[in-house]
Amino acid sequence: MKKRAIKLFSVLALLPPALLMLAPLVLILPGCVMSNQELAGFLKPVLGNGEGRIGWRLMPRYPTFAHFAKILFYTPQFFVVFWNSVKMSLCILAGQLAVAVPSAWAFAVYRFRASRILFQAYIALMLMPFQVTMLSQYLVLDRIGVMDTQLSIILPAVFSTFPVFLCYRGFCSIPGQLLDAARIDGAGEFALFIKIGLPLSSGSVLSAMVLGFLEYWNLIEQPLAFLKDKTLWPLSLYLPQIEMGRVGEAFVVSLITLIPAVFVFLLGKEYLEQGIVASALKE
Repeated sequence: MKKRAIKLFSVLALLPPALLMLAPLVLILPGCVMSNQELAGFLKPVLGNGEGRIGWRLMPRYPTFAHFAKILFYTPQFFVVFWNSVKMSLCILAGQLAVAVPSAWAFAVYRFRASRILFQAYIALMLMPFQVTMLSQYLVLDRIGVMDTQLSIILPAVFSTFPVFLCYRGFCSIPGQLLDAARIDGAGEFALFIKIGLPLSSGSVLSAMVLGFLEYWNLIEQPLAFLKDKTLWPLSLYLPQIEMGRVGEAFVVSLITLIPAVFVFLLGKEYLEQGIVASALKE
């Protein structure tokens, strides 16, 4: 009886914030299929300098797919920025697999003088927001000649400390005796990493990849700071001018931007939970 009461209380406590988080999606879906006339009637107080309060309907009176057709068939620049987001996100994740995951393995498995101090200093960089490091990143990227290219977004993200932190905890959970036994059997260090480290810590690695995709798919500040050429912008920066005649297109772009992130989240939800639990464990 007590457990049931606690469960009921938890549901009642979490339901309001959950509904609040779903509110934008409730607004986006009907807005994608509303006609311009219907949208104008609801949003005129905000976008048309009208008076009164805005209204909304969950079921449009005259649904239309004209906004989807305009974006998908008559807006070629939309596909350019969509491909930019795909390309940058995949390149960043591939780079993190090649850099961050081996770095986390080295910190977790190989103990050397001042290794813990070095790791703590390395992870401290994770606490610094982009606004703190923006100028230094700009100077370095400009010095090596990659400003106003997509490499200016990819390179700093490849060397991010956050995936190192997530993967480090997963590698720390591997018993040292197991690695010693493998070494006695003749396994090399690379074989330990590939055949023992990655399989046993796949949850942490995949959770880092899922969180990384969700972050880099929605990049805003870095492209605005480092990319002047708008043809190189990611999808997160592409939004038609929000005026009365293009509100429906803005709703459609928002929905399409949301779909890959939701798909990746649902696909990697279990790994994400495993990685968060592993990263919360103390050594």
